Amino acid sequence: MLSRTAAQLYWMSRYLERAENLVRMLDVTHSLSLLPQSRGAGIELNAPLVVTGSLQAFEAKQVPLDVERLFDFMALDLDNPSSVLSCIKAARENAHAVRGQITAEMWEAINATWLEGRTLPARGVPNVSSFFDWVKERSHLFRGATHGTLQRNDAFCFIRLGIFIERADNTARLLDVKSHLVAEAAEDSAPDFYAWSALLRSLSAFEAYHAAYRDSLDARRVTELLILRPDVPRSLRACYAEIWSNLAEVRGGQGGEDAGRIAKQLAGQLAISLEYGAVDEILAEGLHEWLTGFLMRSAELGEAIHTAYLEAG
Repeated sequence: MLSRTAAQLYWMSRYLERAENLVRMLDVTHSLSLLPQSRGAGIELNAPLVVTGSLQAFEAKQVPLDVERLFDFMALDLDNPSSVLSCIKAARENAHAVRGQITAEMWEAINATWLEGRTLPARGVPNVSSFFDWVKERSHLFRGATHGTLQRNDAFCFIRLGIFIERADNTARLLDVKSHLVAEAAEDSAPDFYAWSALLRSLSAFEAYHAAYRDSLDARRVTELLILRPDVPRSLRACYAEIWSNLAEVRGGQGGEDAGRIAKQLAGQLAISLEYGAVDEILAEGLHEWLTGFLMRSAELGEAIHTAYLEAG
């Protein structure tokens, strides 16, 4: 497969996964804004801006930060490259460039999403919750079409790599933003229920937590669930198991055999460290410090994948 094609498949899926991750954060932010008694309500407004690196761009507008302005900037503003609609547009552009590598169902799902989404800034969104549900449903539809119709070849592997690298990055960054809650909970026997709930709901892990632990929210268990549990789809361990598995199936590459081997070794090292990791060791190191190191290693893996398989530049 040409490196240009691999890159477009990879970024197509990353951008669509990013759009879904954004609406999950915005959905929780909107819900917390209705709960002023929560300690996490004010902090939560900053989370989508911090996670996406858009805080300075928003501050440059010199307007107060509230739920309505945050939604407009992070959901509908096409001048903001990190907005939901900008991600959908970028995903569609990459999909258009590789129409010969994806199925008709995949193309129809992503193209219809953009055609409907591009009209939203002009006509407005009367119900933000319905917008969040719409984006999640369209993302699910695309992934379902991919899984149900695409041949298991290199194209499939690069699409899956994009999904899970983006998902792992989002989980790690969002957990890092919330790492102060874990530190506070170590000294507070009654951590804020709404702040913990927001973190878990943004990662679709609230139900999984109660199914796994059947207990009140706890800093140690939340950390274990989102980093080390293999049965939680958005945990770091689950994501890197998928990354390692799909990367092992990829053949060839523009960087040669050595570059591909380095990428696969890095993915394997991360996957194994998560498989055999212990939550007490993570907390002893400090969650923020551990996540900082993890994100650095994850960035090294991204560079190695780029060198080995994706188009330069």
